[in-house]
Amino acid sequence: MYFEKFIARRYLLSKKKIQFITIITVISITGVAVGVGALITVLSVFNGFSKYQLDILTGFDPHIRIEPDSGKILRDYQSVLKKSESLKNILAASPYTLNKAVISSRKNNVVAFLKGVEEKKIALVSDVAEKTTIGSFEFSDSEEYGGIILGGSLAARLDARVLDTLTVMSPAGMETALTQIVVPKTMKLVVRGIFDSNNREYDKMYSFISLPKSQQLFELKNAVNGVDVKLKDIDDSEDARNELINLLGAGYLINTWYNLHEDLYSVMKIERLTAFIILSLIIGVASFSIIGSLTMTVIEKRRDIGILKSMGAGKGSIMKIFMFEGVLIGIYGTVAGIILGTLVCFAQIKLKLFPLDPMVYSIDALPVDIRYFDYLYVSIASMTLSFLASLYPASRAASQEPIKAIRWE
Repeated sequence: MYFEKFIARRYLLSKKKIQFITIITVISITGVAVGVGALITVLSVFNGFSKYQLDILTGFDPHIRIEPDSGKILRDYQSVLKKSESLKNILAASPYTLNKAVISSRKNNVVAFLKGVEEKKIALVSDVAEKTTIGSFEFSDSEEYGGIILGGSLAARLDARVLDTLTVMSPAGMETALTQIVVPKTMKLVVRGIFDSNNREYDKMYSFISLPKSQQLFELKNAVNGVDVKLKDIDDSEDARNELINLLGAGYLINTWYNLHEDLYSVMKIERLTAFIILSLIIGVASFSIIGSLTMTVIEKRRDIGILKSMGAGKGSIMKIFMFEGVLIGIYGTVAGIILGTLVCFAQIKLKLFPLDPMVYSIDALPVDIRYFDYLYVSIASMTLSFLASLYPASRAASQEPIKAIRWE
């Protein structure tokens, strides 16, 4: 095995003069390096956007959401809270209500989601309290008035500021009133804070009030619409979901952060996979150069192949020589590509080579998230293509007849 590797390295590296074969070999290594570097860079950018989106969504939505599987009312939520918080990988659980209402200011009426939460627990399951940029996330309810926290875009649509008083109209009871006129239930709420979640849909459609006021406004009595759960490690969400299914039994609909936005994450996965396949074609093109380079090497070294065979080297040894040479091209190209891709990623992180308009994208540059599993996947793809590219030239070299090869000039 050693002599095959030795000869392969000699054929690849010890060129006394620059020849056409040498140029093709350099082009092959360069092609593999460019393909690997491009793959690592593009996948890291996809990872950056995915992480950025995930941070926004899980900063607002829970890691796991527990809802009743039939209807909208969860009455035994205290039992659900106790059972949920008993699991080791669950950090906190908080009840919530979520309903649509009409929010009225002096200048406008807007239909938006009104989420009722426990003020002391919301910070444990959501980052919305930290992202309250104007005012504070405190409801300070009284018998006459409640407090409300608005999204930035929603506040702009209502032309509302902190300490402004809004009127909220609930559709509670109107669905069951078929034969009589029912006046919508209303409540006065004072704006206590305005949050900015970096997600325009959330900022435009969501607002928060205290859980007791929400139960009163939507006539839920002591019930809620569900329970939000935050995990110690988001990667354990599927395991935690299965544990909750076994612990709570039937009657509940349990969704992870992925299930809550499955369409979005599925599209992002497909885009990432598509980019991986398309950019792998760069390495595929380079593999054709490897085939050409090795084939010409076989032709150039035909006499050497005949001598090796006459000295007792078998077909397997001859094949290994040229397969090793193809693998060496793949190794050099892959290592160079990994270095190139890593340098580009770190340059983007530190120097922001590709800036974005923060007024449009809410970030100032292309986000980059380096994941070491990508290095493994890209390296495997690169080495596999390089190995496959070496099979035809190696088999051609092994099929040479020693007598004809030695006599051939």
